[in-house]
Amino acid sequence: MATTGAPSVPSVPSVSALASLDFTLDRASPVPLYHQLAQQLEAAIERGELPPGNLLGNEVDLSGRLGLSRPTVRQAIQSLVDKGLLVRRRGVGTQVVHRKVKRPLELSSLYDDLEAAGQQPTTRVLRNEPVPAPAEAATALGLPEGTPVTLLERLRLTHDLPVAFLVNYLPTDVLTPDTVRLEATGLYRALRTAGITLHSAHQTVGARSATPEEGPLLDEPPGAALLTMRRTAYDVTGRPVEYGTHIYRASRYAFDFQLLVRG
Repeated sequence: MATTGAPSVPSVPSVSALASLDFTLDRASPVPLYHQLAQQLEAAIERGELPPGNLLGNEVDLSGRLGLSRPTVRQAIQSLVDKGLLVRRRGVGTQVVHRKVKRPLELSSLYDDLEAAGQQPTTRVLRNEPVPAPAEAATALGLPEGTPVTLLERLRLTHDLPVAFLVNYLPTDVLTPDTVRLEATGLYRALRTAGITLHSAHQTVGARSATPEEGPLLDEPPGAALLTMRRTAYDVTGRPVEYGTHIYRASRYAFDFQLLVRG
């Protein structure tokens, strides 16, 4: 069992927290060394020990510090780049992007959840316009099909990388969304500001593969795994005030459940 903890070459940039971490690599294990290193780096990112913005240094620095070959370090880093946890920036080096977002299953805004997790959310509003309600949205909102509703399509990002594509339908008398405001905050916060008190929601979570159109939008290859969510939210009177269909990058996002035992 070899422990490669103390830095022997002080070449990792000073903004990096990597030098304070210990990595235990078992060279006798059937698990490849690159995978052991990748797992430990990922765990450090998840725990917040390597926060967003930290630099890992280049492959030469890391291989010397950890006593590993450059191809092994390169493969470990690439596996985390592929997961969206690290990014290679020209002239900067390999940088931590984020921890995977774990969202509790409760009636809350994605924007608020990301902001509370320190994920620096931003929004691009792609559509904000009245449209005839399609059948599924009309049923969810308790309206006749074809009734005018407000359609919102938004791309939610953290640290300038896409996390989710959000499609929402709202009755036109509930809220007149302002595009500038929606790019600065979340939909539920805008609803609260307009005097709408949300009470409950019906929500369905699923999974599927990205279509050729969705892949580039979320910076994923076609066929990549996506999480899906459909939600109808109700105000305190029981009136449906919002219907949404959202897709999330499974590589950067997870739903967090808390289960209670009954009986």
